[in-house]
Formats: sequence, structure tokens, C-alpha cells
Amino acid sequence: MKAFGLLMAVVGAICIAGLIVMLICFSWSFSINCNQYLKRAGDANTIELAAQNIDTALKYIEFYGLTNGNTGIFLTQPENDLGFWYVNLKACQSELAKVKSETPQLERSNLLMKLRETLLDHNDKGVSVTCPDGISLYPYNIPVFWILVAVSVFLIIGICMAVFSDEF
Repeated sequence: MKAFGLLMAVVGAICIAGLIVMLICFSWSFSINCNQYLKRAGDANTIELAAQNIDTALKYIEFYGLTNGNTGIFLTQPENDLGFWYVNLKACQSELAKVKSETPQLERSNLLMKLRETLLDHNDKGVSVTCPDGISLYPYNIPVFWILVAVSVFLIIGICMAVFSDEF
């Protein structure tokens, strides 16, 4: 019984480690292919540079279907609404596309400030990109949560069996 519990604990630990690696990979991929382009669009000093970066981010968002839904697991909070976030980004893209070469510099500057306010948040930790929590894992948020719960229970049972069993 003790050996079986030890085996369960090891398998559970390996599964949790695998899930953590998967979460890191998903987060890293989203950051490089979308989040950093949105940050660059918010930091851009020209309309053209902002438009180029927001276009790149929107291609990723549309390719991976991050255009509607909610990233919440139990509660579908407004802050996790992908539809609102996507429509907001599309509106930014549309506003940038309306700018012509003869557009006055003041209007260009105002649009860049509005874009920065839309794309970036200022908090205690500094500047961050505005996006729903858990977006890097979407649409797998709920299955990954339940897999993590099941594997954690498996790990805990295995540890208990290994520690509290008298036989080996």
C-alpha cells in the first residue's frame, strides 16, 4: 500500500509539473505574440507604428479565436469579457486607420494618448497591458482548472497513503 501511495504521489507531482510547464508556455506565447505588440502600440510615437503593432496583435487574437467569451472559471466578470476587449481593440484599429497624412499633429497626438489610455493600465507595479485575466490559457481555462484539482487530489491521496501506511 505504501509503494502504491508513493507511486501515486510521484505521478501526481509529475502531472502538476507538466501542467505548470504548459501554463508557462501558453503565457509566454501570448506575451510574445500579442501582449508585447499591444504594449508597443500603446508606447508608439507615431500613428503608423501604433497601427502596425495593433494589427499584428489583432491577427493573433483573431487566429486563436480570442474574440468572444469569458475567461472566468466560476464567475463571468465583466473584466474577463473577451468580446468587450476585442471590440475595444478593433475600435482602436479603426480610429488609427482614419488618420490621413493631412491630419493635424494635435489630432494625431490626442489619438495616441487615447490609444495609450485604452491599451495600458497604470497600477502599483507600474504599467501593464489591459487584457482579461487568464487570456493566455483561453479556451482551456475550465478543463485545466479541473485537471489541476483532480491531479492535486490524486497527489494528496498518494502522499497520505505513503506516509500513513504501515506496510511497504
